[in-house]
Amino acid sequence: DSVAVRGPRFRRLKIGAGHRLDTKASGVFVLGIGHGNKLLTDLYNCHLTKVYTIGGLFGKATDDFSDTGTLVEKTTFDHITREKLERILAVIQGTNHKALLMYSNIDMKTQEAYELAVQGLIRPMVKSPPIITAIRCLQFKPPEFQLEIHCLHETQQYLRKMVHEIGLELKSSAVCTQVRRIRDGVFTLDDALLRTQWDLQSIQKAIWDCQLKVKTELEKTLG
Repeated sequence: DSVAVRGPRFRRLKIGAGHRLDTKASGVFVLGIGHGNKLLTDLYNCHLTKVYTIGGLFGKATDDFSDTGTLVEKTTFDHITREKLERILAVIQGTNHKALLMYSNIDMKTQEAYELAVQGLIRPMVKSPPIITAIRCLQFKPPEFQLEIHCLHETQQYLRKMVHEIGLELKSSAVCTQVRRIRDGVFTLDDALLRTQWDLQSIQKAIWDCQLKVKTELEKTLG
């Protein structure tokens, strides 16, 4: 048995992917190695929140809602203010909060609901449509803006379409310039390995460093 990474010893190494990122998105992408594949399934069943930073650009619309798509329309945006944008974001958050409560199937008048709310554990425990649990404007420098979105059961294309719909609500148009996942459940950018760190020692250290918080989350949510 050589210490080199070769031979039959590594033929059965199983690697699984968590919540996927499409080719136009970046950020935290969780992988499971060996026993970690079972933990990935358990974490999926926790229905944990994911957090994104989303870049937007007012003034144009494309066929795929991204800034690299085929241009279909140009619009004015001088009338858009941060206050108007934040008003639309508040409406989105309010509508999604109602959906969150509905799919969580919890009686909000009970002590259980109060305790779950305090712990931040109110979430659908079954598959639901995409739900935005929080949304706020991080930066507003027209025509550019940046949002932070906390969500469940989303796709990156769903988030791009949301930027497009925000533009329409503001009587303009908008495209998405960036989708970056900064948190996936218990994992953050601080846990992520850069491409230059994709080596055996760094991967092993990352696994050890994340073990406790994964175990804690699973015990808290799934018992």
